[in-house]
Amino acid sequence: MRNAVIARKTKETDINLTLNIDGSGESNIHTGMPFFDHMLELFSKHGFFDLDISVKGDLEVDCHHSIEDIGLVLGEAIAKALGDKTGIRRYGFFILPMDDTLVTVSLDLSGRPYLMYNLTPKKDIISNIDTRLFHEFFQALSVKAGINLHIIHHTGEDVHHQFEAVFKAFAKALDIASSSENRLKGKVLSTKGSL
Repeated sequence: MRNAVIARKTKETDINLTLNIDGSGESNIHTGMPFFDHMLELFSKHGFFDLDISVKGDLEVDCHHSIEDIGLVLGEAIAKALGDKTGIRRYGFFILPMDDTLVTVSLDLSGRPYLMYNLTPKKDIISNIDTRLFHEFFQALSVKAGINLHIIHHTGEDVHHQFEAVFKAFAKALDIASSSENRLKGKVLSTKGSL
């Protein structure tokens, strides 16, 4: 079982997270931000990841600390659950339609973090969340997980659909990249011999 349990407590947030990469898409998520709960539930369901998250954050200030710190903790959990990445496909991508929206997410579990993110919604706020904070979430996650992550928005105007497509496509791409490749026979997919 590839899983991780991470706890992180600061003056701004208190986060407990459990992740099972080889799950069935079950989730129990309480961030204090219903729209973000929904996005993380989509990530869990469409990636077949079991995910439990409990967050106490300083939401009276704003959502920034909670969203960024959840990215840090989820990224750390992904890295821990994948371990030395022996036998995984390493690369994953998914093109996902969501009504008017089309999104591509491509990633490499290389250990070298990088984020390319071209989504600029026309609305600044969705369900009391500054939409720019989703960039912060994926930036934090990519750094902690060591993922080269490209999120490309092709079409679509509906902001809810845009983010729903992104979280689903990210889940599908990560599921592909983290899945086993029998031809590797206990090795990593790298000419260097390590990731």
